[in-house]
Amino acid sequence: MQRLWLIIISVFVFSVGHHALAAICPDFSPVNHPPETPAPEKTQFDHMSNRLLSKFYTPYHMAHDVLVTEGDTAVMVGKFDYDFALHKDLEDESVHAYIFGTGMTEWEYLGDYTTDSDGKVYINLGRRSAGDYRVYMVVAGDLSTTTGYLSVVQKNTEAVLFDIDGTLTKSDSEAVAAYLGMSEADAYAGAADMVKAYQSKHYRIIYLSARPYWLAKDSRSWLGAQGIPAFHLHLDSNGELLDPTGKASYKAGYIKQLLSKGVKIVRVYGNATTDIEAYELAGIPKAETYIIGDHAGESGTQAVQDNYLSHISEVVNVTSDAQCQ
Repeated sequence: MQRLWLIIISVFVFSVGHHALAAICPDFSPVNHPPETPAPEKTQFDHMSNRLLSKFYTPYHMAHDVLVTEGDTAVMVGKFDYDFALHKDLEDESVHAYIFGTGMTEWEYLGDYTTDSDGKVYINLGRRSAGDYRVYMVVAGDLSTTTGYLSVVQKNTEAVLFDIDGTLTKSDSEAVAAYLGMSEADAYAGAADMVKAYQSKHYRIIYLSARPYWLAKDSRSWLGAQGIPAFHLHLDSNGELLDPTGKASYKAGYIKQLLSKGVKIVRVYGNATTDIEAYELAGIPKAETYIIGDHAGESGTQAVQDNYLSHISEVVNVTSDAQCQ
């Protein structure tokens, strides 16, 4: 009898301890259904050159998504420029910033920031509870806007990571065509359903692309058009080229950052040899590295053939739910 009680107690302690180690499950309802966005009063630009810039060119603003561990201070970078080709920076002008998300009932005003010589502002988001938040930025001079997302995670948060070009889209080159307005990038059959299936299993979704930062607006629009989560989206903040060198080291470096923050990347998807190299450099097991396209199955990776339709039923649907609470 005493031995039986010891077994019961041991199982109970293990279960409680295991449950305590699990991170909270992502809940995107608040961030995806915010109250009406703030509408600050429009004021005149401080500089005549910026008045002309705003009058004759279309805003092409973007914000870099941020992921931090609970307890850490978050800072988000907003980049403000005009025209999809010119990308003329908005310098020395006022930008209002707001935040809304987990546990909040209304937008919180974060302050009035001034763009620097690169058209950037650095928004102090403070320390937030674990969850997801929408950061809304408004240019005071013309009320043009951009939105970024803050993800505050706990240790052991489980995530699935995706490349975009040639992995969710059918071709690496489609990003260029879409950017130039020549066509809309086509998704692989089943790509959107696959991402949504992982989200329904409570995995955090992460997109990691070597696209340059100025494609953030188009990238987020494309994700939204597919009906899949538009964040967490990480592009190359220092990238200027559509086909940069050093893709593998860039991606491996960011994955290592995520791992150091306690994110458990349980599975990754890619299409290129640079994806295979990046995932290997970051220590992702080949058994959880899925590659589609010409390089499917290379270097011990798991092959995805032609599209994701059968992959969903054979792999995704039989994957256990994320360990979260």
